[in-house]
Amino acid sequence: MIAETAERLFADHADAALAAAEAGEWSAALWNEITANGLDRVLVPEDSGGFGGGWQDAFVILSAAGRHAAPVPLADTIAATWLLQRAGLEAPEGLLSLADGDAVGVSGGKVMGTLLRVAWGSSAKCIVAQAVDDDPAMIAAFSPVGGKGAQDRNVGRERRDTLLIDGLDAQFGPGGSVMAAGALARSCQMAGAIAQVLDLCATYAGERVQFGRPIARFQAIQQQLARLAGEAAAADMAAQVACRAVDQGADGFMEIAVAKIRTGEAAGKAAAIAHQVHGAIGFTEEHRLHHLTRRLWSWRAEFGTESVWAGELGRLVVARGADNLWPGMTGS
Repeated sequence: MIAETAERLFADHADAALAAAEAGEWSAALWNEITANGLDRVLVPEDSGGFGGGWQDAFVILSAAGRHAAPVPLADTIAATWLLQRAGLEAPEGLLSLADGDAVGVSGGKVMGTLLRVAWGSSAKCIVAQAVDDDPAMIAAFSPVGGKGAQDRNVGRERRDTLLIDGLDAQFGPGGSVMAAGALARSCQMAGAIAQVLDLCATYAGERVQFGRPIARFQAIQQQLARLAGEAAAADMAAQVACRAVDQGADGFMEIAVAKIRTGEAAGKAAAIAHQVHGAIGFTEEHRLHHLTRRLWSWRAEFGTESVWAGELGRLVVARGADNLWPGMTGS
C-alpha cells in the first residue's frame, strides 16, 4: 500500500514539480500531497500522529522519490523526525531539515554558528543539527526564524541555504548522528534514482536504432547495461540492509557507512554509463535523465562522501578489534 501510494503520488506530480524546480520555484502541490498522505511522518509513532513505520517503510517512500527525482526535502524531513523521536523531542508537522556536517555551538540553551548547504533551510519549520557538547550524540532542534542567511541551489537545482545562527532558542536531546541519519536517507534516494536510470537506459537502448538495428544489440552497449544493472542492484541492497539494521535496534553505523559508500560509488558509475548510452539527448531540457543524474551527483556529496565514510568505517573496524572483523562482516 505504501509503495502504491508513493509511486502514484510522485508519478502524478513529477513533471510539474521538476518544471517548478528548474525555475527556482517551490513545488507546493507535490509537498501538499506528501503531507496529506502522511508520507513525511512515516517514522513518527501513531500516538504522535504519524504512520508508526520503520526505516524499511521509509526506504519504499524515499526510493520512489528518488526514482522520480522529487525536488522536495522529504528525505531530510523523514530523517529529522527520526532524530527528534530518538531524542525524546516533539517532531513538528511541516518541512524539517538537517544541517549537513556542521555542528552548532551551545551557550545557555541557545545555539550559534554557520550552517552550510541546509536543504530548504530558511523555509524549514525546524532545523536539526549536531550540538557541540560532551555527548557526541547530542542534537539541537531550533526554528531558523530570527537567523540570517542566503539561498542557493545545488547542481540538481534543489535549494541549499546558508544559515547564520546567533543565539536562537533550541531544544536538546541525545538523538544520535545527524550525518548518519542524512547519509541513510540519501542512500535510499540514490538507490531509487539509480534504478530509474537503469530503466531509462534499457528503454532507450531498445528503441534507438543505429546501423539498422537497436543499439541494445551491440555488445558494447550490452556490457554497459550489465554493469549498470549490477550497480543498481548493489546500491539497492546496501541501502535496504542499512535500513533493516536500524529497524532491528542496532545503531546501524557500520551498515550506514557501507550504504553511503556503495550507493555513492554506484551513483557516479551509473551517471557516467547513462550519459554514454544516451549521448547528447540525455542533457536536453525535455529528457528526464539529467534530472536524475544531476541529483545523484549532488546527493553523493551530501552527508559525507565515499572517502569520508570510508574513514569512518575504518576507524570503527579498528575500534572493534581484529577478532570482531569477520563476525561483523558476516553477522555470525
